[in-house]
Amino acid sequence: MTGTLTIAGLGPGSEALVTPEVSAALASATDILGYAPYVARVAPRPGLALHPSDNREELRRATEALRLAAEGRHVVVVSSGDPGVFAMASAVFEALEASPQWRDLSIRVLPGVTAMLAAAARIGAPLGHDFCTINLSDNLKPWPVIEKRLRLAAEADFAIAIYNPRSVSRPDGFARALEILQDAGRGERLAIFARAISTPDEKIETVSLRDARPEMADMRTLVIVGNSATRRVGRWVYAPRHAR
Repeated sequence: MTGTLTIAGLGPGSEALVTPEVSAALASATDILGYAPYVARVAPRPGLALHPSDNREELRRATEALRLAAEGRHVVVVSSGDPGVFAMASAVFEALEASPQWRDLSIRVLPGVTAMLAAAARIGAPLGHDFCTINLSDNLKPWPVIEKRLRLAAEADFAIAIYNPRSVSRPDGFARALEILQDAGRGERLAIFARAISTPDEKIETVSLRDARPEMADMRTLVIVGNSATRRVGRWVYAPRHAR
């Protein structure tokens, strides 16, 4: 098999946060596959085929990428942020597991700057101690699992980075997540709402968790809930290096 498959992260939005390694992969690609808004971030050029698709077509997209690479194409599957964080890398390997005929393909995963790291850098160091990451989308896991993880993360005193907090199709889940964290006695914790980080629409707001409202978040928002020691220093927010 002479083709290649690269799974690449485009970062949170700004071209300045796309790594040189990813830029080189895009420059040598013959085919780009991904969710339509992410494919639109790649400039068209002669010899490059763009294959945009819908957000819920991950496995079909991954299978198509494997097929094109097996035909000798140099394929890049793009995700926003990092491809291994709630993105396409897992989908590609899931498709590969189901298709043993393609297991000898040359496959690379190129990391990117994920939203929680970009948001944390903008506000200071809220992930400077132990933290966890929870995706509030219940498309691929049941809501009771999400609730359990939120409760246990609060009990363990992790800072929590919350992806996909609220969408048009899921208007109530984030409200329930806020209730769970507040009921766990975490109302005094700081909550950072970081929307569209590194783009012209960037907006960051920090409030106490008890003052957080569901409508403060949408699908372009990354929410970080601090641990019990997280504090402000002027306009900055950080987690001390020493646990209580």
